[in-house]
Amino acid sequence: MYPEGAVKVTKGEPKVYRSSEHGRRHFCSACGTGLFYVNGDILPGMIDIQSATYDDPEAVPPTMQMQVAERLRWMEHAHELPAFERYPPQP
Repeated sequence: MYPEGAVKVTKGEPKVYRSSEHGRRHFCSACGTGLFYVNGDILPGMIDIQSATYDDPEAVPPTMQMQVAERLRWMEHAHELPAFERYPPQP
């Protein structure tokens, strides 16, 4: 999350979806990619940016997990599942 004044959209104008009374989700108007979330009640003056949208997502590693109250129980251990660079081997 960043202060609103520290975030600048440099190309295009995001579309805004009113996802709740106070929450606003911003999307790329060309492709629909989610960009960030704003909620003046819960996060006054802050923008919650979807980290995969950074020019270099590797430059800002996560430091916490948020919004886990309704997380599916199996997601706690998802990192322990087998991983494949693309697709699993076909039988």
